[in-house]
Amino acid sequence: MDRKIKVFGNVGSPYTQKILALLRYRNIPYSISWGDVVHNLSLLGIEPPKPVLLPTLIFKDEENKNICKTDTTPIIRYLEELYDKKSVIPSSPVLSFLNYLLEDFADEWTTKFMFHYRWHFDEDAQNAKKMLVLQHKLNIDNDSLKQFGDVIAERQINRLWVVGSNEDTAQLIDDSYKRYLSLMESHFTNQPFMFGDRPSSSDFGLYGQLTQLVSFDPTPSNIAYKNAPRTISWVNIMSDLSGLHNNGGVGEFFGIENNNTETKLDYFEDNNSGWVNQESLPDTLKNIFEEIGKVYVPCLVANSAAFDKGEKKWQTIINGSTWSQKTFPYQVKCLKWIKEEFKKLDKKDQNKVKEFLKDTGCNIILS
Repeated sequence: MDRKIKVFGNVGSPYTQKILALLRYRNIPYSISWGDVVHNLSLLGIEPPKPVLLPTLIFKDEENKNICKTDTTPIIRYLEELYDKKSVIPSSPVLSFLNYLLEDFADEWTTKFMFHYRWHFDEDAQNAKKMLVLQHKLNIDNDSLKQFGDVIAERQINRLWVVGSNEDTAQLIDDSYKRYLSLMESHFTNQPFMFGDRPSSSDFGLYGQLTQLVSFDPTPSNIAYKNAPRTISWVNIMSDLSGLHNNGGVGEFFGIENNNTETKLDYFEDNNSGWVNQESLPDTLKNIFEEIGKVYVPCLVANSAAFDKGEKKWQTIINGSTWSQKTFPYQVKCLKWIKEEFKKLDKKDQNKVKEFLKDTGCNIILS
């Protein structure tokens, strides 16, 4: 429990940023190694996982043997088993399910924004192919920098179609990103996090992708700075919530001293505090789920149907436009896991979830 978790990742990886921010918030000791994961693992004599993904976390089992884990959503649930303070899973079963669905949207749809903007536009690609190499090795010579940058750019640009990014879908992705920013802006006028006054795992999922969209890639960053100041500020705040507590206020925020020295700060170690009441979820949150039902749910349904038929590609209509991409076995698992999370709820809570998601388009994946 007191041993530092070894994290291997890259600054340009939204999933690395997701897990690091979560570890900081939960005050879980860790060390981070940037750069080539396989190389860094080999220096420690650790067999790389298959496939190698960012981030890779190294835990110790009961026999002190190394365990490699790479998928952030199950990693977060694993951390919930190891550490009992400052949970990022809402205590309400209803909120917990909604949080799971929102985190999946963050990981699997908003990452399309990041991938599209990074490699679809020349300015962003030129930036990424330099920065991603330099984040592996700062003192690389210029000729090698260009060589490796070109290799990365060619590989990633050729993979754009895999996630559905192409000339035909570019406008759809751009429109969805701008709607998403507008929805986040509206939500942050009500509360500082997705489900109340404390961050959930979905907050960290959304944050991870936004670190790249508003801080790394020029095009989506310019869009955000023009239209989403609250969201940009939220990303900056989310980067380190290690000292977030439940006793703050406007006075404290502006540096006004609290003379009540007997006040005990609540760092959300009680998992029941800080969450919004499930009976009074704000419309701004429901509006975000309407976007999920509009763009992500159709992808999950079409992808799963194509997988069942053994088809390598599929297409569907999203918000009036044609979307096509490669069939992803992993997103078949995502849909399966969403259904399993829903089945864990008792009938009463299932009905509450259905009522909240009514008319959002999300209910079709719960049957």
